[in-house]
Amino acid sequence: MLAECRNSRRFDPMLSKAQIKYITGLQHKKYRQKFGQFVAEGDKIVQELLGAGVGVKAVYATQEWLLDNRELAEKATGVDVLEVSAEVLKQLSSLSAPNRAVALADMPPARDFVPEGVSLALETIQDPGNLGTIIRIADWFGIRQVVCSPDCVDAFNAKTIQATMGSFLRVSVIIRDIPQFLEKHASLPSYAATLHGKDITLTKKIDSGIILIGNESRGLSDETLRRSSHHITIPRIGQAESLNAAVAAGIICGRLLI
Repeated sequence: MLAECRNSRRFDPMLSKAQIKYITGLQHKKYRQKFGQFVAEGDKIVQELLGAGVGVKAVYATQEWLLDNRELAEKATGVDVLEVSAEVLKQLSSLSAPNRAVALADMPPARDFVPEGVSLALETIQDPGNLGTIIRIADWFGIRQVVCSPDCVDAFNAKTIQATMGSFLRVSVIIRDIPQFLEKHASLPSYAATLHGKDITLTKKIDSGIILIGNESRGLSDETLRRSSHHITIPRIGQAESLNAAVAAGIICGRLLI
C-alpha cells in the first residue's frame, strides 16, 4: 500500500503491478476508449493539465519534478500526486526517453462540429507526431476545431499528446468521415491541399472554411478531392517530391489566415 502523507499526497517509490498494468494499458487505443482515460507525459503538459484542472485523476512524478512544482501540486484538489522513482516512471512511459512526470486524466466528452470560422480537416494522418504538431499549429493560428477521419492516429495517443505541447487542451478533435462531413457542410468553402491545385500565393485570405490535409504519403482521397470546393498547392521551387503533412498545414495556415 502507498503511505499517506500529512498533505494528503501519497509518496512511495513503488506502484502495484495492477496500477502499472492499467496505466501502461492506456498506451493502446482500445483501452483508452474502454476506460475513458488517457496518459499525458512531459513536464510542461502535466503542468498545463494541472493548471487547467481538466479531469486529471493522478500525477506520477519524480521527487525533482514535485519540488519544482510544489505549489501547483498542492493546489490540485482531488488529484492523487504520487512520487515515484525514475525506474518506475520509465515503466509507465511509452517514450524512449521518459520525462519527469506522467498524468492520468479523463478523456473529454465528444463535441459536435460548429460551422464557424476556419477549421482543419485531416484524412488518414498516421504519424502521432504529425497529428500533435498539426493540433499545435491549429492552436497557434486560433483554430479551435480539428476534424479527423476515423482512420487517423488517435488524438489521445501519448506521442500525439506530447507533440501538441498542451494545445490539445484548447483545440477540439472531432471524428468524422471526411467526404460525408464535406457533403453535410457543403455551404462552407473547403481548401484541399494537393500537388496540382491553385498556387496558394494567388489565393485570397480566408476567415471561414475548411482546410483539408491528407495522408503523409497518399494525400487526400479522390472522393474528398471531388467534394472539396478549392484545390490549393504550395508552389515548389526545389526538387523534393512532397512536404511533411504538418509542415504543409503550417505553411497553408500561415498563407491563408494571416
